[in-house]
Amino acid sequence: MRRRNCMDLDETRVEREYRGGPVYECVRCGRRVDYQELERYISFRCPFCGYRIFRKVRAPIVKRLKAR
Repeated sequence: MRRRNCMDLDETRVEREYRGGPVYECVRCGRRVDYQELERYISFRCPFCGYRIFRKVRAPIVKRLKAR
C-alpha cells in the first residue's frame, strides 16, 4: 500500500472538485464534503458533526480578464 503525502491529497481534492461538482465546507467543524455525500441525507447536514450551515469552497483557479 502506497503512502500518500500532502501533495497527493491536494491533487485528489482538486480533481474531486472538478469531477464531482461543488464541494462544501462545514462552518462548525471545517470538514469538506462533496455534494453527492450531502444528497444522501434527507436533511442537508454535516455527516461528521450534524451542523446544517455550509459554505461553498471556491475553485483554486483564478480567472483573469482583460479590461476594455
